[in-house]
Amino acid sequence: QVQLVESGGGLVEAGGSLSLSCAVSGLAFDSYVMGWFRQAPGKEREGVSCISGSDRSETYYADSVKDRFTIYRDIAKNTVYLQMNSLKPEDTAVYYCAAGWGWGCSPDDYYYWGQGTQVTVSS
Repeated sequence: QVQLVESGGGLVEAGGSLSLSCAVSGLAFDSYVMGWFRQAPGKEREGVSCISGSDRSETYYADSVKDRFTIYRDIAKNTVYLQMNSLKPEDTAVYYCAAGWGWGCSPDDYYYWGQGTQVTVSS
C-alpha cells in the first residue's frame, strides 16, 4: 500500500520559514519523481516544486517560489522535503506531496498523493 504522509505545516508570520516533510512508503522511492503542490481556496492545484528520481538530477520551481523554496530528498529516509523561506501571505494554501513517473510538475503527471498540510502565512 502506497502512503505519503506530509507534516510540518502551520501558521507563520510573513518573512518566516517552514519546512515540510513527506514520508513515503510502499513504492521504490528513489525511482519516482516527487513533487510539492498547493491549492488555495477557490484556486486550482498548482505545482510548486518537483524533483526527479535519483537517475537524474533535476528540480523545478514555480516562478513564484524561486530563490525562496528548496526541494530535496533523503533516499535513506524515503522522505522528500520542502524548505520554505521568506514566506508571503500569498503562499497560504494546503500543500500536498505527490509521486509520479514522468518528469514534469503538473498535477496530472502524479499518481499518488498525500492528504495535505495547511500552511498559513499572516501579514
